Amino acid sequence: MNLQESGQMYLETILILSETNPNVRSIDVCEYMGFSKPSVSRAIGLLKSGGYVTMDKDGYLKLTESGAEVAHKMYDRHRLLSEFLVSLGVSEDIASEDACKIEHHISDESFNAIKAALGSKK
Repeated sequence: MNLQESGQMYLETILILSETNPNVRSIDVCEYMGFSKPSVSRAIGLLKSGGYVTMDKDGYLKLTESGAEVAHKMYDRHRLLSEFLVSLGVSEDIASEDACKIEHHISDESFNAIKAALGSKK
């Protein structure tokens, strides 16, 4: 299953939520993302069928190995791109919004170049 940007966002959200509470439910995803229950339910169903997420009998969501891989990749990109934009003088709010848009479309080559450039400044 080739994940669309929205699927990547759901996985990243589950990862972020699980960092503060290991018991993440679909309703938590709804509240965090501001989406309706039916929209989240459909998306979670697609992610489950694609092998990215599991749901236990109590309704708790867990990322599979492949789901966690995608989620970590997106989250790492988001954090680094936000940091990069802030270092250029962009406000934190705008940097975070823009990073969210860029993280799904930037090539690995460009991302790694930004990562290397930031690493050499530290």
